[in-house]
Amino acid sequence: MKNSITRIIVLESDKSLHTVYKNHFDEIADYELVGSYTSAKEALKDFSFTKPHIVLSEIELNGTNGIDAIKLFRKKEWGIKIIMFSEINDFDVIKNAFKKGANGYLTKPLTLDKLEHALRSMEKEGAAMSNDIVKKIIHNFHKKTFAFFSERENQIVDFLCQGATYKMIAQKLFVTPSAVNFHIQNIYLKLDVNSKSEALSKLEQLQNQLEEY
Repeated sequence: MKNSITRIIVLESDKSLHTVYKNHFDEIADYELVGSYTSAKEALKDFSFTKPHIVLSEIELNGTNGIDAIKLFRKKEWGIKIIMFSEINDFDVIKNAFKKGANGYLTKPLTLDKLEHALRSMEKEGAAMSNDIVKKIIHNFHKKTFAFFSERENQIVDFLCQGATYKMIAQKLFVTPSAVNFHIQNIYLKLDVNSKSEALSKLEQLQNQLEEY
């Protein structure tokens, strides 16, 4: 049974949300919000007073961003738990956050249920992630990557396997549809196929061979 209160500070650039988070924590037993800030500088200045066990930090802060601030909090208290949150769910950003030492990553908005689930998961598992972040990580580790394609071709292959159209792929990669078409023609050539359906069938066969190997 838990005997002590876990102290939390929140770093959120939108000050109007501070009241929302306070109301959330009033509903979550065993956790106390001891400080709300719009910047890492303010939070670090009060650190010896707030003595938090967990830092809940947005990435897009005023001044130093949340990910870069992780090391600053670690200097104050090495064992502190840090959960990042953001509207961004880009895999590279998520990966960078964990690489820099984050213990969790949530996507906004932080509802009461999402926040409580994350804190309980941190307590039991030592890590916390939104369901959409888990799916994003799993997806990126299951991407179909083939050595005979270039990096760009592999990106396009992955989008094709997700059912994306040429136009959608162009928008995702910030290139023109004609550029996508050029790469797809090269993909067809390497696969020795003449259509998208043939390409997808061939790619599935190759992926199954790789998994069996």
